[in-house]
Order: sequence, then C-alpha cells, then structure tokens
Amino acid sequence: MRPALHAEWTKMRTVAGPLWLLLGTVAATVALSTVATSVVNCTAGVCGGDTTRLSLTGVYIGQALVAILAVLIISGEYGSGMIRTTLTAVPRRATAFAAKAITLTGAVALGGTLAVLGSVLAGRLVLPDLGDQALSLADGATLRAVFGTVLYLILIGLLSLGIATAVRDSATSIGIVLGLLYIVPILARTISDPDWQRLLERIAPMSAGLAVQATTDLGGLPISPWAGLAVTAGWAAAALMAGGLLLHIRDV
Repeated sequence: MRPALHAEWTKMRTVAGPLWLLLGTVAATVALSTVATSVVNCTAGVCGGDTTRLSLTGVYIGQALVAILAVLIISGEYGSGMIRTTLTAVPRRATAFAAKAITLTGAVALGGTLAVLGSVLAGRLVLPDLGDQALSLADGATLRAVFGTVLYLILIGLLSLGIATAVRDSATSIGIVLGLLYIVPILARTISDPDWQRLLERIAPMSAGLAVQATTDLGGLPISPWAGLAVTAGWAAAALMAGGLLLHIRDV
C-alpha cells in the first residue's frame, strides 16, 4: 500500500490541476461565505437566522470544485490511457483504488479545513459584534457544524471518485455528480406534496448532508444533522463499492 500511496501523492502534487482546484475550493468557499454574511440583516447586535450556517454558505459552490477534483483523479487517467500504467505498477486493483481514495481524502481534508475555517473567520469579522452569540469554535454546535462540513466535503469527494470510476468519462461523471447534488434538491422544491418533498430532502446527498451545518431550529430540519451526514456517507459508500467492483471485474 505504501508504494501505491506514494505514487498517488506524487501524481497529485506534480500536476497543476489538483492544486489549483484545491486553491479554488478555498477561495470560492470563503468568497461566497463572505458575501452571504455581508448582506445579512442585523439589528441591535442580533442577526436573524442561523449565523453559523450562513457563514458556511460557500460550501454550496466549493463542493463542485471538490467533485471535479475527485472525478479528474481517475477519469483523467482513463482519458490519457495512464490508467494502464497505474494498474501495471499496482496490479492489485483494490490497492490502487484505495490509494486514490486515501490520497483524495487527505487532500480534501486539508483544503476543506482551510475553506471552512476561513469561512467562519470571515463570518466572525464581517458580522457585527454579537456578544455571546458570536461565531466561536468553543460553541459545541458551531464546532459540530465546522467539523461536519469538512467531513461532508470529504464524502462528496469520495462519492465523485466512485461515480467517476464506474463511468470512466470526465464530462459524464461531472454531470452526474453535479446533477445529483444540485438538481435533486431543486426537483424536491417543485413537488407540491410536502411528504414527498421532505422525503427527497432526507435522501438527497446535499440537502441531507448539509443539515450538519444547522445550529438553530433543529426540530424543523427534514433530518437531524448527524443522520443527514450518514445519508451522504451511504451515498459515498455505495458509489465507492460500485466503482471498485467495476474496476475489478472489467478490462481497462
């Protein structure tokens, strides 16, 4: 496993694309979060709504760059034919696939942590003095939202890696992942039946997973924070299992 991890890390750090996508994730997440907090209406030191969740708004766009990064890690090799070299160097396909997943997890964990902490810091600086309600990692709910959001980004990366391994085409894989993340919640809002709407919100990977960002009015959520993150983890696990199985049984 160690040589496979070293090879994957070498490929990731010596190619410009992954680095720029990670930097883009941080920049886009912090920028959108800053804009979102700058337009919130605060009066007398009190801001309406969930300020922690508001300060993490940038994840809605940052996750797209994480998904693209994860897709390109594997589908880029299929497109260039380098996958044959990879599997020749690491004949055990499960090991090669696990090495990609572990390397991706580390990269997204680093970039996601910087993006999320930067967003919280921006929110703390932009929002007015809220006294005891100020954004703080000492607050249990805020810490859970921050930690959970980083985990969410990692899960989105693994979900995207699994789908890309199964599909093998970059454009198609990106379209499937982004459609799953963004189109399903939109479709849920077009349904008039509240029960079906709530069900879709509970099973969609984005709407369920991002429930972990909520720190207020938890009773009004379609799914509890950790349960929602578990739903996203289920999606990621299913995608990784499907991708790994197809990688194992079919020709390159």
